[in-house]
Amino acid sequence: MVESIFSFVNYRPIPVTQLVQSYLKSQPEKEKFINFGWRGWEGDFPTSLIAECSNSSTLNDITTAYYNEAVKTSTQRLLPLVCYFHKDSQPDKLSGSALTGVQPYMGNRIPDLTGSVVFTDFAQNEESKPPVRGVLAYTRPTRSCKLNDFSIIETDYNFGSESSYYVCLGTNMNQTRLYLGVYGSFKVTDLNKGTIFEILP
Repeated sequence: MVESIFSFVNYRPIPVTQLVQSYLKSQPEKEKFINFGWRGWEGDFPTSLIAECSNSSTLNDITTAYYNEAVKTSTQRLLPLVCYFHKDSQPDKLSGSALTGVQPYMGNRIPDLTGSVVFTDFAQNEESKPPVRGVLAYTRPTRSCKLNDFSIIETDYNFGSESSYYVCLGTNMNQTRLYLGVYGSFKVTDLNKGTIFEILP
């Protein structure tokens, strides 16, 4: 239902090896872990199961899946910086399918993005008719506990009649250049359909 991006401005980094070692111990040092509220929370929503209503094809039956976990972690979890939804009827927002990349942009070649968190989604409304397009968007990090809004970045590259799934987002070492990985098929077994683009103003 929801894709989420978290900000770690106020948290110290923890090496993956330390996370694995702590997990394997019988009594992990819980105060060192960042609590995302999983599995009780999916972004800013309690985790839910969705089913079609038997009485109406235009309505969904939504059930909170892990109620006890949602209650237990509601005040202890790290809130997301930004969320977007798989179904969103707002015209200037995206109906995403899978978050595929998140990168900070610290460069100055694209002044409007300097200091932003840029992210990609695999496909805008994956169920739409071909050609399917991925989505590039950004938000600005904040220190507040409020959920941030985001804006879509319109690209002017002509992909023609081919689909363009945004499969990854990368930067150089100092995060001053952005690179977008695009694939022409949603099947990884369809070989030689990928291209890497640099995002330029």
